[in-house]
Amino acid sequence: MVKQEIRNYRGMRDFLPEDMRRREYVFGILEEIFKAHGFEKIETPAIELWEILSGKYGEEEKLIYRFKDRKGRDIGLRYDLTVPLARVVAQHKSELTFPFKRYQMERVWRADRPQKGRYREFYQCDVDIVGTKSMLADAEVISVIYETLKRLNFKNFIIRINNRKLIKALYEKIGEGSELEVARAVDKMDKKGPRGVKEELLNRGISPSGSDIILKAMEIKDIKEAKSFYGNCEGVMELEELFSYLVDYGILEEHFAYDPSLARGLDYYTGPIFETVVRKPRIGSITGGGRYDGLIGAFRGAEIPATGTSLGVERLIAVMEELSMFPTGISSPVDVIVCHFAETKGEAVKIASKLRAEGIRTDLYTGEKDLRAQLGYAAGNGISFVVIVGDEVKEGKVVLKNLRSRKQKILSLQDVISEVKNFAEVRGK
Repeated sequence: MVKQEIRNYRGMRDFLPEDMRRREYVFGILEEIFKAHGFEKIETPAIELWEILSGKYGEEEKLIYRFKDRKGRDIGLRYDLTVPLARVVAQHKSELTFPFKRYQMERVWRADRPQKGRYREFYQCDVDIVGTKSMLADAEVISVIYETLKRLNFKNFIIRINNRKLIKALYEKIGEGSELEVARAVDKMDKKGPRGVKEELLNRGISPSGSDIILKAMEIKDIKEAKSFYGNCEGVMELEELFSYLVDYGILEEHFAYDPSLARGLDYYTGPIFETVVRKPRIGSITGGGRYDGLIGAFRGAEIPATGTSLGVERLIAVMEELSMFPTGISSPVDVIVCHFAETKGEAVKIASKLRAEGIRTDLYTGEKDLRAQLGYAAGNGISFVVIVGDEVKEGKVVLKNLRSRKQKILSLQDVISEVKNFAEVRGK
């Protein structure tokens, strides 16, 4: 019999307990910040009808996992969380209160080429505000990005901001090609540089003079220069208003900037767009989003404005691991483990139950090995405290051993509870 190779489908991963502790730490902070801003949680199916997904992603549509169900209907795996949200709002509009602020934390799938920080199955964490055209909504979304990154101790990041209306104004200025062709070419500035973008523009039918105008626009550094180049157009005025709100939110100017080369490849963006990059390590964008006032209208037949962002949790975690940004306190799943001898198993169960009732995260050793092996198990799982249930239990006491300091003492259960709780509080800070 040929031994079968055991492996994952490329671009998809297993998460072992240590991985999950780190992920849950990040998810917990994200959810806390989302709720603090008044966003409410929804969930949508992993599979959508193809008619819902098609025609929404432009060139990216080829990355959707598409297949037929048993009745021959075309369906696809969820590519992102924005199009499903648009479907939800269109389908349940009468049941929602607007502006509708939602967050969603679910898996998406893309038939992409796996590389560092890019997978075929991964989580997206989205926040969106539906039902208002106000730039205050866009600022609120960006403030969530900023607070999240600061809370996770990111320091060297920048939120790049542009407006798709300026891409449209640029296209109208040169009068060649199409708005989408200009957007897709400009969006490759980071990867290809000015020379590569000019070649891209020429390949898309833009004249040399038109390409030069576009490249000149890409050299603009701030809103004042943009205003001089474009005039008082709607796109510039929106960004001026948006940037003033970001200052009011207390977002440091070193962490956001106008970037004319930002276009974002998806076809559904209609206004301000934003993307966050970490300067070091270079891992691509870790958040991306913008205003998409026409997407929900594609389902309803009437425009419903919306804005939002996705936070790339996989890349966030990858950067945090590379820069050792995770706190040491999440290295263990519990605060204490109860160990025992053969004759004290029953008492160990009672003590573990009492510790859990006090809100202390408690493991109970359920194996069959001796005390030395039990202590090794605790150390291997990063558990700091061990409660050893021995002969002292007859007097209402146990041994509390600190595996970090290697000190131990005989205490009453109440004193154990106090000491472990105090440790847990300090660790959580």
